[in-house]
Amino acid sequence: MYKFVENIIAFSLRNHVLILFLTALLFVAGIISFLNTPIEAYPDVTNTRVRVITQWPGRSAEEVEKFVTLPIMREMNTIPRKTDVRSTSLFGLSVVTVIFEDDVDDFFAQQYSSNRIQGLSLPDGAEASIEPPSGATGEIYRYVIKSDLPIREVTAINEWVIERELLSVPGVASINTFGGEEKIFEIKVNPVELANYGLSPLEVYEAVSNSNINVGGDIIQKGSQAFVVRGVGLLESIEDIDNILIEVKGSTPIRVKQVATVDISSKPRLGQVGLDDEEDLVQGIVVMLRGQNPGEVIRNLKDKIAELNEHLLPENVRIEPFLDRTTLVNATVNTVMKNLLEGIVLVSIVVFLFLFNWRTTLIVSMVIPLSFLFAMIMLRIQGLPANLISLGALDFGLLLEGTLVIVEVVFVAAVKRSEKLGIRYPKSAKSGLIKKSAGSVAPHIFFAQIILMVALIPIFSFQKVEGKMFSPLAFTLGYALLGSLILSLTYVPVMCKMMLNKPLRERSNAVSRFFIDNIYRVYTFSCRYRKEAIAGFCILLLACTVRFLFWGTEFIPSMNEGAIYIRATLPNSVNLDESVAITLEMKEKIRAFDEVQFVLSQTGRPNDGTDATGFFNIEFHTQLKPDKEWNRKIKKEELISEIKETIDIYPGVILGFSQPIQDNVEEYVAGVKSALVIKIFGNDLHQLEELAEQTVVTIQDIQGVEDVNLFRSIGLPELQI
Repeated sequence: MYKFVENIIAFSLRNHVLILFLTALLFVAGIISFLNTPIEAYPDVTNTRVRVITQWPGRSAEEVEKFVTLPIMREMNTIPRKTDVRSTSLFGLSVVTVIFEDDVDDFFAQQYSSNRIQGLSLPDGAEASIEPPSGATGEIYRYVIKSDLPIREVTAINEWVIERELLSVPGVASINTFGGEEKIFEIKVNPVELANYGLSPLEVYEAVSNSNINVGGDIIQKGSQAFVVRGVGLLESIEDIDNILIEVKGSTPIRVKQVATVDISSKPRLGQVGLDDEEDLVQGIVVMLRGQNPGEVIRNLKDKIAELNEHLLPENVRIEPFLDRTTLVNATVNTVMKNLLEGIVLVSIVVFLFLFNWRTTLIVSMVIPLSFLFAMIMLRIQGLPANLISLGALDFGLLLEGTLVIVEVVFVAAVKRSEKLGIRYPKSAKSGLIKKSAGSVAPHIFFAQIILMVALIPIFSFQKVEGKMFSPLAFTLGYALLGSLILSLTYVPVMCKMMLNKPLRERSNAVSRFFIDNIYRVYTFSCRYRKEAIAGFCILLLACTVRFLFWGTEFIPSMNEGAIYIRATLPNSVNLDESVAITLEMKEKIRAFDEVQFVLSQTGRPNDGTDATGFFNIEFHTQLKPDKEWNRKIKKEELISEIKETIDIYPGVILGFSQPIQDNVEEYVAGVKSALVIKIFGNDLHQLEELAEQTVVTIQDIQGVEDVNLFRSIGLPELQI
């Protein structure tokens, strides 16, 4: 192995042009890889899942559970390589979630689930669909539609024009619509007229259903032409419905307009969205497919929205984006680049202070960006995305461990030869000197770097959430260490040969002399007072151990997303109007804070059933201004406490505070929107409710617990006939 390492150095010195060319190629390829590698603000820590969403309008939660949820769960339990199946049944909505093993891909999960759904026999009116594959961090873009048209017309434009165009953008999984009214034709039957004609509402219903259809005929020939025969019966207007024939009494036809009034109306609303001063809007949430590059998808999405606004939509209809992931991704990239530049500058200053030579400083500092770019190339080849955690884990001290040793050894040897040869030094051969001096330490550096990379192996053994969280970190750091090792044995010796070609002399400065003198003094003191030094170290170790035992721990530091996600849970029996009224009051109180940029409110649930909740649920996306624009010198935690104190005035309303991405991840992993979840299992819902209330009382006073929210399974009143 020693000979192998020395041969690498010798080869690099003999072929310095090739090494420089490969280094330049590494730089260019690294830049290209960095620009094209998907960068996520937060790693996707979730397993592959499939969600089967079934809407059965007008049916109680009990009926939905019995006739929809349970049959679907029974079929889903037969899918291989699943780990968990959970469900939620609400009024008119069933959501069944299937979680799969770590290495199951989306195609396998979607295909198996789709096959199982095909064999189900669901009740009439129940429509089941499978949610497209997306991760917990898939929400990348949000927009609202501004128009002076009625809200139901705006909803129709969003559904039939905007959604279809945005779904054509590569990388977009789905468009979840929240708010608005779904336009329908409403037939108001007059019971008196029905009785006069001897008809029932069922006969009117059947007549309308049977009339709303197109049928195909055959082809008839007329002269030299062929005509396609079509029976057109789809209902397109109020007049079409008015003229539907219900029955013929004798020779008198009875039509719908004789027993009913037809109007344009809307389905019962499931939710409402507001943004700042606007109280009723249509919101679109763009969800990205798993594994796509959010920067590229958002860029294409913006182009499509610009095309819609300029060419396809009416002049009084405009799409106004108010939130996209680009801001957070750019902040992540800026943080990484800032840390990289700070590391280069700091290392350059330290190296220059001790070696006092700008050439050696340049050689060492260039290894940092080159190692980083090498890691980007490997991540691109492997297909792994980068994120703030993985990129922020790069330790410049570890990356430069081998480079510093080789440069210092070569520099010292070059100084000695320069002092010996004087003006003849520039003409002397330096390859042998570099090979000998670098070769004396290179094998040790090689094994030291290998040990550091081997130390990352336990991280690769992580599974599930921790594996997805930290494996990109281990790969990034491991690739950077490998790149640093390769550069230390190839690029560094070549650069030393090219740049240390002038007479050198060892220089000292006040900083280096200060450290050298004091280090020797500490060493001398420790040797003279050995017992005292050992006792002092033991005391320090004991103090650190005691402090560590009482130090709080967390799975991962919370990332500041620049926003606060507030959830208000009302009693289950609340109606939409009352919930909206409370929403407007709370929104105005939140907007009163100067640090708030805008507030988006969501009351109830979206029309497509992607969020299993009800009128009792209110959510506020509170976007904050950048920290530098805050007039008050307060922390985000203090702002949250002030907001909570301001809006926590409504009896029976439970508040919860989180962040947008964090909230989605927590719900994706545990099925409940909370950082820590306690689940109680049993057969009696009333007993479970009592035990849950006792649990809340027990844990709410524990130190560190800020918000406790009880998810109630019962409480929605019913009028049974």
